[in-house]
Amino acid sequence: MSITNTLKSLNLEPDSLVTLTYSEGTDVFVHNETEVETALAETDVVNTFSELIATPGLNVTTAYGGNVLQALRDDGHLEDYDRDGDFGGYLSEVISDNFYDLELIEYSTEKYDHKRGFCTLSTEVEIPYSNLISAQPCLIGWDVVVETPLGTLNIE
Repeated sequence: MSITNTLKSLNLEPDSLVTLTYSEGTDVFVHNETEVETALAETDVVNTFSELIATPGLNVTTAYGGNVLQALRDDGHLEDYDRDGDFGGYLSEVISDNFYDLELIEYSTEKYDHKRGFCTLSTEVEIPYSNLISAQPCLIGWDVVVETPLGTLNIE
């Protein structure tokens, strides 16, 4: 059963918030302080996040309540987009190029020793249930959490 079908079967209130989390990591060298750049190049977190927020009609917000696309638009990051292009790819490039300024994707590094470690990139967003069901974005790889009358449901 797909995630969307699972959510539909729960009969949630239309304004219920669905929390989506995506995380992936890679082995890195930490002695040269390039662990985040390596993780950006070797994981698909930025691409997966970009494709989600590029889904037409989807209202993706941060945990703080701000609409992701609107924030990018307000900060002038979408002004150079050629409307005939791949919007998800464009967003991926913008987010990668402005990774530290945008703070849309978190990173953490576990150091094994003075040279090696593991860097994890993760992102968490919220989408209203009714909007998620109507837009039907690709949710492959996303962890989904929703509050139900019986408790918290975590769909992986």
